[in-house]
Amino acid sequence: MDLKTIGNFISERRKYKKLTQLELANKIFVSEKTISKWECGKGFPESSLILPLCKELDISANELLSGKLLTTEDYKKCAEENLIILKNRQEKSVKHMLALEWVIGILSFFTYLVMLFSSVFLVKEVVWQIILIIYGVTVLLIGVGFAIRIEQIAGFYECKNCGHRYIPKYSSVFFAMHSGRTRYLKCPNCEKRTWNKKVISEK
Repeated sequence: MDLKTIGNFISERRKYKKLTQLELANKIFVSEKTISKWECGKGFPESSLILPLCKELDISANELLSGKLLTTEDYKKCAEENLIILKNRQEKSVKHMLALEWVIGILSFFTYLVMLFSSVFLVKEVVWQIILIIYGVTVLLIGVGFAIRIEQIAGFYECKNCGHRYIPKYSSVFFAMHSGRTRYLKCPNCEKRTWNKKVISEK
């Protein structure tokens, strides 16, 4: 998926429909700057904007992703290629999010240790010791909460019993026993509790 090619295609279709960047932006409720960014190949529409954009440009989502108008013969081939590209982008995004989970977890834990060390060895006033400990615990809890949220929504959990892949509720992930990213969860498909491992894609 070439963002430059897609950007040029958006620009061509906009001009074909006799729309300015501002007029197109108003029709799909984004800024003129956003349209300009897409047309320059410096960004791509969010998934929620693809269909409204395609409707205004009178093209299919497959044609948008291909960056050109498609014949009937080309359509199926390009559709398969675009699905593979989108899946690869999605998996890459999930991997980045899971890496971010570790960063948030480590930084929040490190902050907690620094605050704890400071309150015990560097500060003598009891009030400041309490403040530092409360601050450290707060940062740790918020960091862990964000990290678990990322783990919940990034990728899927795979049931060891039936192989079903799903995204559980936040509370289920938060309170589940775990070993790394493998958690003891109840599968919504077979309704059995097993150790479900984290996987990148839906299948």
